[in-house]
Amino acid sequence: MRGVGAVGGFLAGRVDRGGFLAQRAGVAGAAVLAVAALIALLAPLLIPADALDVTRVTDGAWQPPGPGHWLGTDHTGRSVALLMAQGTGTSLFVGLTAAVLAVGIGTLVGILSGHFGGLLAGALLRVTDFFLVLPALVLAIALSTVLPRGLGTIILAIGLTSWPSTARMVRAQTLTIEARPFVERARALGGGHTHVIGRHVLPSVVPLVLVNATLAVASAIVAESTLAFLGLGDPTRISWGAMLHQAQLHGAVPQRAWWFLLPPGLAIVVVVLAFTLVGRALEAVVTPKR
Repeated sequence: MRGVGAVGGFLAGRVDRGGFLAQRAGVAGAAVLAVAALIALLAPLLIPADALDVTRVTDGAWQPPGPGHWLGTDHTGRSVALLMAQGTGTSLFVGLTAAVLAVGIGTLVGILSGHFGGLLAGALLRVTDFFLVLPALVLAIALSTVLPRGLGTIILAIGLTSWPSTARMVRAQTLTIEARPFVERARALGGGHTHVIGRHVLPSVVPLVLVNATLAVASAIVAESTLAFLGLGDPTRISWGAMLHQAQLHGAVPQRAWWFLLPPGLAIVVVVLAFTLVGRALEAVVTPKR
């Protein structure tokens, strides 16, 4: 806990001195993410329960943007603007939780393989190499097809296919830290595995893990959108990828309903770019020499 607190103090100190605030692209990305998070939090509270019920809507299908509907309507007459707002929460939730799962697995595997070595490290590295060789999207599609459809399946599929890169990075950092003299001195003074990992390895690994987690969220959002576009998402949930799937399924292109295709596609691009900018800015602050 003291090691994690030291990491938090280090990051706070960098921000206070203008480290992150000096990264204009990162600040712009953070502002975009703040707006997206606000929309995701307020959408369930402000959108009426029957506004997106296909059995209760009274507006016509494929209406272009106008005063009544800022982004037009879809094939059922539902407001595309309300669908976008409702889908923001689903896309962000899946991206964040899948990234946390992937980074958590990768961090655990990386620290264990880097710290203990021997047969355990060999076995963990072989498993990591196995997942690295397999195409992540194909494996995620296979898992989504075999397991029951739902948000949990999508999160599990993305998380189980996205952790190897984190494991490799954390292992390399663990080996670098444990080769330093102060770690050898701690072991000579009787420090056990828990002491070395908790007091020396984690404080050095956590900043890189936080940066990697930010970038992993962007990849997870793209993966969720891809799976939903292919029809493998949760059919009971609205997401940006599911909107693109519905647009393709019901002929938005022949109808020239660009307002049903462009907003979700742009939202995915903008949010993924925002997470990437924040991740790169954090990387510049945490590891300035790189």
